[in-house]
Amino acid sequence: MSGTRNPDLTTAHAPGGPSASPGRSDICGATPEGAAWLASAGAYPRSTLALWAERPHAPVVLPCGTAFDVVSAPAIFGRRMLDRLWEEGPGSGPVAAYRGRMMLFAAPGTAQRLPSLFEWEEWGSRDAGRPGSTVHAGRCGAVPPLLCHGTGDAVTVPAPTPDTSGPHPAERLESRWLVAPDTRHPWLPGPEILLWAAVRAARAAASAAVRISIFPPADQDAKVYDVSRRR
Repeated sequence: MSGTRNPDLTTAHAPGGPSASPGRSDICGATPEGAAWLASAGAYPRSTLALWAERPHAPVVLPCGTAFDVVSAPAIFGRRMLDRLWEEGPGSGPVAAYRGRMMLFAAPGTAQRLPSLFEWEEWGSRDAGRPGSTVHAGRCGAVPPLLCHGTGDAVTVPAPTPDTSGPHPAERLESRWLVAPDTRHPWLPGPEILLWAAVRAARAAASAAVRISIFPPADQDAKVYDVSRRR
């Protein structure tokens, strides 16, 4: 299991994968085992754990490429990817939000392979093919830029314990876990799974846009609900 359970949501299962669904509105924190896994990414894990013991609300910068890679997506598109992963796929690894972007923690090596897979499937540009590169919008222009962080890159990781004492909610939520790590060996999606999630999210967004565009703008004051999306 790689995330904190939200009892209000359905649970996605996969053989050998995570067994909890991400919280949509709650603020969750990492367990001690999850914090140990995060700290293992750095050269001095004990120092990172000591910092968190003294300052449990402090975000830290950790290198990618050893314990994890990170694929960073714009917040809205990243949420769509996360929804696809949990509603139709195997679930996700740890996921964090940071300064308007969604950080999906992935298996090491994903940052190097994902841009090539996007190019192969004609969903990405030809200049994206190395760690730290950007996957640009390709077919239909529906996939926004995805930043791939791997060997040689570093990312800001939210603190294990969420800080709820700040004066402004927006500041408190700037860096937070959406699916917090809770084990020393979390399941992490590889490049093929993230490619699948991104393509599904892009196609769903394009389909929704087409459904809206084929209807004339009627009464602008009336609320219109798409009942086909109702479960």
